[in-house]
Amino acid sequence: MVFNSYTFMVFFAVMLFLHNLPLPWKVKKINLLIASYIFYAAWNPPFILLLWLATIVDYFVGRRLYTEPNKHKRKLLLIISLIGNLGMLVFFKYGTFLLENFTHLVNAMGMHYQPAKPNIILPAGISFYTFTTLCYTIDMYKRRSEPIRSLLDFSLFVTFFPHLVAGPIVRPPQLVPQFESPRTANHKQLMQGLLLVSLGLFMKVVLADSMLAEPANTVFNSKEALNGLDAWMGVLAFSGQIFFDFAGYSTCAIGVAACLGFVLPENFLYPYAATGFSDFWRRWHITLSAWLRDYLYIPLGGNRKGAFRTYINLMITMLLGGLWHGANWTFVVWGALHGFYLMAEKFIQDLKPKYALQENTVLETPIAMSGIAAPRFLKTLPSSNFLYALFTFFLVNVTWVFFRAPDFTSAWRMLASMFGAVHNGAVLLSNLSIIKVCIITVGMLATHWYMRNRRVLGVAEKLPWWVLGLIWSAMLILLILSQESSSTFIYFQF
Repeated sequence: MVFNSYTFMVFFAVMLFLHNLPLPWKVKKINLLIASYIFYAAWNPPFILLLWLATIVDYFVGRRLYTEPNKHKRKLLLIISLIGNLGMLVFFKYGTFLLENFTHLVNAMGMHYQPAKPNIILPAGISFYTFTTLCYTIDMYKRRSEPIRSLLDFSLFVTFFPHLVAGPIVRPPQLVPQFESPRTANHKQLMQGLLLVSLGLFMKVVLADSMLAEPANTVFNSKEALNGLDAWMGVLAFSGQIFFDFAGYSTCAIGVAACLGFVLPENFLYPYAATGFSDFWRRWHITLSAWLRDYLYIPLGGNRKGAFRTYINLMITMLLGGLWHGANWTFVVWGALHGFYLMAEKFIQDLKPKYALQENTVLETPIAMSGIAAPRFLKTLPSSNFLYALFTFFLVNVTWVFFRAPDFTSAWRMLASMFGAVHNGAVLLSNLSIIKVCIITVGMLATHWYMRNRRVLGVAEKLPWWVLGLIWSAMLILLILSQESSSTFIYFQF
């Protein structure tokens, strides 16, 4: 079931009705849990068994980890949890990838080996709920918080349908306390939630699917070298598409939760206004960035063991972050590029110690993994800041080539077309498509820059009611006029 479907609209209306009935709180939580399983079962019902297995194992292992005094037994219990969670993730998400690479390696060594092609179906959102349960057992091992007492609350924490298949990646302290006492949305929360749902659907259906998907797919599905303008328009189209698709989902998820009286963490803060890559990862997929920082980068040593180790830790973290996104070497290169950018950013900072670093105090989000901030002199010059943001956006678009291209051949061909190495390349996009991409890209960058230190709901509260009504009505009209979009969100495959 996807947010941008009539089925979900009916499902959500029923859930709002049931959640606002005068029923005991425990009954409402059971309703939410059943609804979450129904929401997930819409893709493939048997995969609910994986959710149950992860829930049961991590609930009881987590409780035992917290109370077990023997450190050797505690390590054994943690290993059991890691094997259970990561084992399922590796099998379903990386099984085919590992087998293919093993086959290529064996054949390269001169041995003929052609195994039967496995028929493995990737469960929707397995990376997201695996990280959700993993953070609980790791926290229990380190005794960062007390175990969740109720199996019902833990099950609902894992499967709460707004965040289940594509985040935000939540942690127990962010959500579980909200299950302990009755919660329903007041009028203000309900209206804010509906506004966020409308905005998220507008981003997904109108901008990502109706406006940008076609030029992006046309360019990246091409089997021939392209005209430079077409190549850049395709990359810019995908840059907008993936933002509006994923940020649209997160906005919908936060809005749906708000309509039920719950609060989910923000996941996007206008990343294309980032001044540097450390700032980019403060703003893009914030909950994943924070997860990788707390459960991978810091345990590796973070930036506490000298500059060289910091570079290595950054690269390892981003390589694994790239692999998390997909079982393909192109995703690894995407992560490696981001790791290289972060390393270069830190190297430049270390060469200029006279420019003191300052922590960004505006964003109420976890700091980026490297702890790098833009030089102070850039923050005092708005024009330089803006140019730095445009340069960051330019480099981000280079990385999107590897994220979107199906293979390295396509990626190199696209880069060659973008940077003038192709003459008389194919022209695929119409003038209308080019104009459309340009207008949306300029509008997106201008909006990100204006909103970089603001929040949607904060801006909405300050608008006159009639202005907000006109904007909201325009979004709804465009949603209705757009062709029906029931395509899944891009990040469901991750």
